[in-house]
Amino acid sequence: MTTTSAYRPPATELAFRQQLERDAIWSRMVAPGGRVPDLALVEADLGPIHLYRLLDTGPLVLVFFRHAASAACDAALAAYGEKLAPVLDGLDAHLVAVSPQRADRLAALKRRHELGYLVAADPRHALIDAFRIGFSSPETVDVLGTGRSTLPYPAVVVADRWGVVRWVDVRPDAAVRTDPESIIAAVQNLR
Repeated sequence: MTTTSAYRPPATELAFRQQLERDAIWSRMVAPGGRVPDLALVEADLGPIHLYRLLDTGPLVLVFFRHAASAACDAALAAYGEKLAPVLDGLDAHLVAVSPQRADRLAALKRRHELGYLVAADPRHALIDAFRIGFSSPETVDVLGTGRSTLPYPAVVVADRWGVVRWVDVRPDAAVRTDPESIIAAVQNLR
């Protein structure tokens, strides 16, 4: 669900979007103009973080991923640490990677890649549900460690300092992530 007109999704992504539209799911997902809910997440090293407190000091970029055991998510988060996080720091924007997995299981991922941005758990999938980007995946109950089985579609949500969602990209496949340049452009357009 990219809001830029120049983006041309591949055929598999078009099929995914058509299925979501047929099931009336796509229109209910987070979209520009929506709001970031005032929720707390559990950061892997810091404990509870409040989204609205982050918004007090800059825009917010939320990157949703499945869990630390996903090779595709692992690679994407490492790449975001190298290519995206330093640029967002210069723009005074907060990068937060969000997973429904327990925070203690996310800590190893954060340390392995020496991620300098926030990696947070949404163990009750409150934010995932608020944005309506979750789906059931019963085989992941043990991996998540929460007794739950909701995973997010790979998604990026960019919100301005007032908590208004300005840009969204939802993907069907964890192996195909939003490129850092598109996220950076979305944040730069907030100015």
